[in-house]
Amino acid sequence: MPMNLHTTYLRIRDDASVEPLPVDDTFWPRLIAGELGTFHREQLVTVLEHGEDWPNWEMHPSGDEIVVLLDGHMTFVLELDGGVDEVELGHVGDFIVVPRGIWHTARIRRPSRAMFITPGEGTLSRAAQPRGED
Repeated sequence: MPMNLHTTYLRIRDDASVEPLPVDDTFWPRLIAGELGTFHREQLVTVLEHGEDWPNWEMHPSGDEIVVLLDGHMTFVLELDGGVDEVELGHVGDFIVVPRGIWHTARIRRPSRAMFITPGEGTLSRAAQPRGED
């Protein structure tokens, strides 16, 4: 029976096995609270929809993150030494590999849906300033 990444995320374990993770209103609070484990050497595969700019910056110290645009138009903003780099994802199938340890956020140009493959262990987050103030 097929599954759907809108209702079931995937944990790719360090031995390359896959564990389906049912998604409900408690998923993200449970993940943040550590109730789903540490994701040590594991990846989380999700599909997320975004209608507005991200309210935060995030950084993944344990590995690179892959983001694949499925619909819409978004700009990834990467914080690099000496400034920022902006990467447009404007066509279905466009993707970015966000390097390990790089703070990033997204500006939503048109309501968007993307698949994320995230090394979750140790992920950090900080509030973003309103557009134009980052």
